[in-house]
Amino acid sequence: MFLTEDVVRFIDSVSIKAQAKIERSIQLLREFGHLLPMPHSKQLVGSKKLKELRVILGKNIYRLFYFHYREKTYIVTSGYIKKSPKTNKKEIEKALSIMNRILEQADEKNKIN
Repeated sequence: MFLTEDVVRFIDSVSIKAQAKIERSIQLLREFGHLLPMPHSKQLVGSKKLKELRVILGKNIYRLFYFHYREKTYIVTSGYIKKSPKTNKKEIEKALSIMNRILEQADEKNKIN
């Protein structure tokens, strides 16, 4: 499991209770991987790789975007507090951008080795 700096900042910005619930969801992802079902995880429409980790605490809804990298490695790219019924397109674009950058850097590193 790898958390980007962006998602670490996001987690640090929420309440202690929310941090604990998010950490529990991340632990479920570690444990179950691609078998983690709804309501905890959901494939994003329009992206074959990007998924969302779904966390609810009281009236707050938290979303963390992640993708499967290699074997049992998952990378959590970013997160936000969901305030509308639809997933925020700008947040999806941000997560996709982070994912693509990570994958490009990995490709470059593999070409060098």
